[in-house]
Amino acid sequence: MSTEVSLQGEKIKLAGKMPAVGSSLPDFKLVNKDLEDMTLGDFNHKRKLIYIVPSIDTPVCADSSKKFNQLLAERSRDKVSCLVVSADLPFANARFVGNEAGLSSLCFLSMMRSRQFAKDYGVLIETGPLAGITARAVLVADEKNQIVYTELVSEISSEPDYQKAMKALFAAPD
Repeated sequence: MSTEVSLQGEKIKLAGKMPAVGSSLPDFKLVNKDLEDMTLGDFNHKRKLIYIVPSIDTPVCADSSKKFNQLLAERSRDKVSCLVVSADLPFANARFVGNEAGLSSLCFLSMMRSRQFAKDYGVLIETGPLAGITARAVLVADEKNQIVYTELVSEISSEPDYQKAMKALFAAPD
């Protein structure tokens, strides 16, 4: 079973399918900037916005991450986690955060040790020049890890729908 998105109009196949609204987030093991493993359990009891990007070193990924940070900074964040997940090494993520002021609303995580996250979330690119990294996607889950919103961005070089993601994130009950 696979899904397709496009990259500048060319079809790209993805491994699997994104988890559906109403299902539970798949657990994961990703790496933070300090080279520590992080799991879904590290973000328990918080609403979650998981923003999956191909690489923070691309303009769309960088700009859209900054946009989510800005939107989150305008709201109360004490019960919210925003995870930005990519295939980038933690060093690249740390460099990006170091070069950009005020990205405190975001937690950058790397798939450097495994592509299992990308497979489980249905975003692993199987074909084309970006094979092995991820498509662009957004998932929002409540405090119990139930998915309340998903968006698989159909054109990898396009930005996500920020307003729908934020509405879903802050509509979840406390």
